Amino acid sequence: MSRTVAHEDLTAVRRDLHRHPEPAWCEFYTTARIVDELEARDLTAVHYGPEILGSERMNVPDDDELDEWFERARAAGAREDVLEAIEGGYTGAVAVLERGDGPVVGVRVDIDGLPILESEDGEHVPAAEGFRSEHEGYMHACGHDAHATFGLGLIDEVLASDFEGTLKVFFQPGEEQIVGGGPMAESDLIEDVEYFLAAHVGLDHPTGEVICGIDGFLAVSHFLAEFEGEPAHAGGHPEQGRNTVQAAAAAIQNLYAIPRHADGPTRVNAGIVGGGTATNIIPEECFIEGEVRGGTTDLMEYMDGKAETVIRSAAEMHEVDVGVERLGRAPSATSDEELVEPIAAIAGDIEGVTTVTERDELGGSEDATYMMRTVQENGGYATYVGIGTSHPGGHHTSTFDVEEESLDIGVDFLTAAVLEIAEQRP
Repeated sequence: MSRTVAHEDLTAVRRDLHRHPEPAWCEFYTTARIVDELEARDLTAVHYGPEILGSERMNVPDDDELDEWFERARAAGAREDVLEAIEGGYTGAVAVLERGDGPVVGVRVDIDGLPILESEDGEHVPAAEGFRSEHEGYMHACGHDAHATFGLGLIDEVLASDFEGTLKVFFQPGEEQIVGGGPMAESDLIEDVEYFLAAHVGLDHPTGEVICGIDGFLAVSHFLAEFEGEPAHAGGHPEQGRNTVQAAAAAIQNLYAIPRHADGPTRVNAGIVGGGTATNIIPEECFIEGEVRGGTTDLMEYMDGKAETVIRSAAEMHEVDVGVERLGRAPSATSDEELVEPIAAIAGDIEGVTTVTERDELGGSEDATYMMRTVQENGGYATYVGIGTSHPGGHHTSTFDVEEESLDIGVDFLTAAVLEIAEQRP
């Protein structure tokens, strides 16, 4: 197929987004930039703001953090009317193209960045070519800048094609914190979607390889446990204190001792731990931020229940109080063969594609699974696809980068998939 959108245009958008990485619910500049691009195209509708999120958001930053990112976006030139509509962290957008009586096809691309300091090494292409992150301590270390570019390029190609049906492209916020997919899955905008694709770049596959169906999603739950006790002088009256660090230490040790399950893989991790104010004060406050995962949603819920029991038991043993909050969750999901097969049949004809892999295992977690399951539960089909890129660093590292040839391959692959689905209606 011949491409309508030029490589240089895809690269320019991707590099602009790369310079402005933003974390979950703070993607103000990114959303405004995407809306700018969408409104320049002949689309039926462009949705953004609270209407695209059908349920309550989890793990929203406090007002100070939201305001900081909001002002950064404003200073970078984000449109005031879009900023006003998404103020408070209602980020993300949905593009709708209605053309005839064909099926409704949805495509999800995520847009958020990560709290990672980007490399300044001269071998790191964004640093060498002047599009390194302008937000120190944050970067697009997982390719979501490329994903958003895929979505925009896909729209251009479908607009220039003989596509019949409805295309909906979901520019999803908050994937890295697994908080955006759930609210989008509850939106009215997804209810009529019959076929659904979620896309990711890289995943340790080289440029030229495409994967037509990814499985092996670990269901995941992030938690925050906050312990409250009683301070005391550690030397003079240690018996008067109620030590939250003791409780947290007991909880951490026993979290890792949760029995594994015969039905499949399980995971637990206490990723962030903190507390206390001085060496001579019994710690009054302490926290654990962690996660549990499972090969199925049931296994994740098994681990989640056990983890809460461990945390509350440790608090009781050391006579402190504890509150447990869920920060983000995502279920497992399976890619439907009804979509994998027709996509695989046409993928090898796409320019730049050298290897077609029908199925692969992710081995991690993704909140696109909420949207996949919603479509499947409504009687439709869903698959999670991969577009290889020969990235020099691993995902979530300071040297991660996208080989920009994969931008063209990704746009062409997704376009071919959407057009094949619309024509074949598998």
